[in-house]
Amino acid sequence: NTIREFTTINRGTLQDGGLTRIGNDNWIMAYVHIAHACVVGSHTIFANAASLAGHVKVDDYVILGGFTLVHQFCQIGAHAFTSMGSLINRDVPPYVTVAGNFAEPKGINSEGLKRHGFDAGRITSIKRAYKTLYKSGLPLADARAQLAEAADGAPDVKIMLDFIDRSERSLIR
Repeated sequence: NTIREFTTINRGTLQDGGLTRIGNDNWIMAYVHIAHACVVGSHTIFANAASLAGHVKVDDYVILGGFTLVHQFCQIGAHAFTSMGSLINRDVPPYVTVAGNFAEPKGINSEGLKRHGFDAGRITSIKRAYKTLYKSGLPLADARAQLAEAADGAPDVKIMLDFIDRSERSLIR
């Protein structure tokens, strides 16, 4: 991990088993704050002054833009991307790009997926899942049912579906 100046990383609290965990090969820039009981995956980038409140879970290959703020107990799925100054108050599914105050979905992180070796077929599958979840106008339960059908033979959609199923704060939608 590369951890730059003035970063704060808090240990877990006693009631959380004393655990704050940070994976490998992360780039944590200046003035980042990681509060108590957070779990950060591997290969992430936290730009300057990104901040996690307590109990946040960040999966692998996530990029947090500068000054991104993540509310307590939120989860951010693998390969997600937040723009500068995003305020995250709900869960961000894998592969999704969010922006704004409060953050809203803007598409998928297609450039990041290409850089990590996702081929055109996989990216197309993820785009279809995104459209089902965000553009179809379906209630979450109906969109989830369609994603369950699409997940057969599409492991990336299955990852998205599993994330939806374990979401406790609701999704950014």
